[in-house]
Amino acid sequence: MHIQIVTGSNTPIYKQIVEQVRQAVATGELQEGEPLPSVRALANKLVINHNTVAKAYTHLVQEGVALSHPGRGLFAASIRNIYSDVERHRRLEQALENFLTEVLALGYTKEELSRYLHEKIADTALIKE
Repeated sequence: MHIQIVTGSNTPIYKQIVEQVRQAVATGELQEGEPLPSVRALANKLVINHNTVAKAYTHLVQEGVALSHPGRGLFAASIRNIYSDVERHRRLEQALENFLTEVLALGYTKEELSRYLHEKIADTALIKE
């Protein structure tokens, strides 16, 4: 798993880490039970404060994306739904709003967007039918 941060981004560094680990688990790049880098190792690799990585890891555990085994480290958890239907819908709406704002700013048409979205969904084996 490769984690990359963008300094100067509007997204805080800990959230960038959370999003990338979440995506790695969701896409299967990081399999259930695989270890995440230690706080110290990831902080040193990214040249960031250890507390930033610790905060990201705390969020991942709270979300159920990772499991903490004291003395052994942090491991990827199985994909599971920890949100109510209402919260899942709210998060989908928020993600779509952000996505559409970006797509419109890039000048894509509805037809182009529809075509690219269908292609991406078809290429993503993890999306349930």
